[in-house]
Amino acid sequence: LCLACRSKSKKPPRYQVMLHNDEVNRREYVVKVLLKIVPTLTMDDAVNVMNEAHFNGMAAVILCTQEEAEDYCEGLRNNGLISTIEPAGPGE
Repeated sequence: LCLACRSKSKKPPRYQVMLHNDEVNRREYVVKVLLKIVPTLTMDDAVNVMNEAHFNGMAAVILCTQEEAEDYCEGLRNNGLISTIEPAGPGE
């Protein structure tokens, strides 16, 4: 394969959108924001993410491209949540 062909078939790096626990927002509000910003999440997904962040300090919300991760992170932050993105490990 030529170099151009190989680079096209390579998947873009994946990023995790992380939700961090905070002492300000009510749990119901966090779930509502997660559902609004990340439309692929189900109610159960959103509740699980919220609980994991609440009990463990942070939780992975979604795995996606860097551009999508930045958009989701910004959306969560614009709604008063604490969010970051980080590169996903190999195999994630």
